[in-house]
Amino acid sequence: QVQLVESGGGLVQPGGSLRLSCTISGSIFRISTMGWSRQTQGKERELVTSISSGGSTNYADSVKGRFTISRNIAKTTLYLQMNSLKPEDTAVYYCWANSYPKDYWGQGTQVTVSS
Repeated sequence: QVQLVESGGGLVQPGGSLRLSCTISGSIFRISTMGWSRQTQGKERELVTSISSGGSTNYADSVKGRFTISRNIAKTTLYLQMNSLKPEDTAVYYCWANSYPKDYWGQGTQVTVSS
């Protein structure tokens, strides 16, 4: 079992920045890929970014150059640095971790980009 808890969401003006954190506990030694996804009301959850066990990263085209995923060496904390935020980035952001054979999800944190 793996437990994930997000923090750091909130209200920010367009062009601003936020840093999300995800605290991870449990059977972390089995974790391979980790990442962040987001969901707005009425839409499918979409992958924002991921980081492999080897440190390779992937980003959705919509956030490339603006968002950065990182983690600590122990894999107990996952971060998402979000810069140059746009209103369309407004969503509930979820962190997740793949620990074979299943994916585990946090409860989500709301990010609202509005003036």
